[in-house]
Amino acid sequence: MSKEPVKDLVLVNVDARGVANVTLNRPEVGNAYNEDLLNALITGLQTLTEDASVRCLVLRGAGRHFQAGADINWLGRAANYGPEQNYTASMATTRAMQLLNEFPKPTIAVVHGACFGGGAGMVCCVDVALATPDAIFGLTEVRVGVAPTPISTHMVHAMGLRHTRRYALTGERFDAAEALRIGLVHEVVAADRIEAKVADVLDAVFLGGPGAIAVTKRSFLGANGLLLDERQMAMLAHESWTQRYSSEGHEGTNAFREKRKPSWYRPPIG
Repeated sequence: MSKEPVKDLVLVNVDARGVANVTLNRPEVGNAYNEDLLNALITGLQTLTEDASVRCLVLRGAGRHFQAGADINWLGRAANYGPEQNYTASMATTRAMQLLNEFPKPTIAVVHGACFGGGAGMVCCVDVALATPDAIFGLTEVRVGVAPTPISTHMVHAMGLRHTRRYALTGERFDAAEALRIGLVHEVVAADRIEAKVADVLDAVFLGGPGAIAVTKRSFLGANGLLLDERQMAMLAHESWTQRYSSEGHEGTNAFREKRKPSWYRPPIG
C-alpha cells in the first residue's frame, strides 16, 4: 500500500457562483497519481456530482505541471501486488476517468507544463480543454511496458482513432500546437490570459439551463456509446493490471527508475 503523507491530495473549492475548482495537489512529483490521489479524486467527483449547487467544474494542477501521469514508484509497487489488489488499482484509474467523463455538469481543464499518460486521459474526459503554450503532452505508457487501457476509450473519443494510434503506440511527446491540431485541446491561450479565457467559458456555461446541459451532455455520450458500463470497465481494468503485472511491465518500470533503456529497445542500425 501507499505510504503517502497525510495531506489534501485533491483540493476542492466551490465558490458562491457554483464553480468547483478541483486541484490535483502533489506538485512535488508533477501531480503524478497513485492510489491515494485517485481515491481522493473519485471521492471528490462523487460528492460534487450530488451537489446541486455546483454548476461547473474546473480541473487544475498545483505547481509547475498539470499532471505527469502515473507515479512511477507506485507503478513499481503495483506491479508486485497480488491479482486482486492489482485489479483494484487499475479499477481506480478506470473509475476516476469514467466519473470525470460522465460528470453531469460542464468540465474545463486548465493545462500547463507536463501532461502525460493519465493526465492526457483527464484532458480527453473534459468538455473544454484549454492549454498554455508551454504545455507538453505524451501518451507514454507503452514506454514503461504498461497499457493505457483505462483511458483508451476516452483518447479515441477526443482525438479520433487515427491520432490515438500514432501517439499511444509511439509514446512520442508533442507540444500544445499539435495537441490543438489533433483535437486534444480546444484552445491554446497565453499564460497571462488563461484565467480570462476560463472566465469567458464559465460565463457562457452560466447562460445555459443546468438541466438542459445535463441532458444534452448525457445524450451526446449515450448516443455515441461513450457511457461505460461495469462490464466494460472491468475489462479495461483487467487489461491494464495484467500488462503491468507482466515481466514487460516490471522491466519497463525498473528501466525508467534506473534511467536506462528497457531491454526491448533496439538502437538504430548504422
